Amino acid sequence: MTSEMKHTFQNEVSERIAANGRNKAMHEAAQTFLRVATEPKYCYNFSSLGRPIIQYPQDIVAMQELIWQVKPDLIIETGIAHGGSLIMSASMLALLDYCEAVAAETSLDPRQTHRRVLGIDIDIRAHNRAAIEAHPMAHRIDMIQNSSIAPDTIARVRQMAENYQRVLVCLDSNHTHAHVLAELEAYAPLTSVDSYCVVFDTIIEDLPDNTYPDRPWDRGNNPKTAVWEYLRRLQESGRSAIDGAPLHFEIDKTIEHKLMITVAPDGFLKRTA
Repeated sequence: MTSEMKHTFQNEVSERIAANGRNKAMHEAAQTFLRVATEPKYCYNFSSLGRPIIQYPQDIVAMQELIWQVKPDLIIETGIAHGGSLIMSASMLALLDYCEAVAAETSLDPRQTHRRVLGIDIDIRAHNRAAIEAHPMAHRIDMIQNSSIAPDTIARVRQMAENYQRVLVCLDSNHTHAHVLAELEAYAPLTSVDSYCVVFDTIIEDLPDNTYPDRPWDRGNNPKTAVWEYLRRLQESGRSAIDGAPLHFEIDKTIEHKLMITVAPDGFLKRTA
């Protein structure tokens, strides 16, 4: 494919994505699917390199696209569960290293890498930890068992992030407004310019009331309301990134318009400065 053909194709993709955003029927169909797929736990049926990954396939694809685009050397994830997301992220970092080694015509020792994934969870169950640590991607993964918003956890993560240039953040733990807002305050400033802080399960705000009767989150109290509040705070009072620059994020609507089916509407936050 010539550069001109590639440019034309990408223009066509952009036009289709923009059209998706205006397509009311497609949007309604996607929302219907998300509503009816929640109770039967559709998103629990998938895996990544052998480990369960509790995500919709569309969001899995979106994350691999973002990792390839951003080329981070550190991915921070709150919420571990079975570890599938950690494994997927680590495999993408391995692929980045491999491709860069091929391009540079250098040898690659898969264990001699700077790129890492850091997972944080208040409860890493023993069988999940054992399975993650036994996986071939384990040498790229670090885990912290503690609350993601505990001061000592935040301090450890910030200290680790100081050693990395390109950081991508994914928030997917406790989904209450207060918890996600605290995570945003703690970890969004670690996001590199042109990278993303991805906030999962913002879809809760768009689902019927009491969709999760056994959980503390619901409409009005969820990741999307936390995103809105955090962006309001940035606009009104500002924040500084870990690199000392003023922190600016925008919601990347093109991602959700491309996916249509996603648990993260308004959750793909791109750091623009």
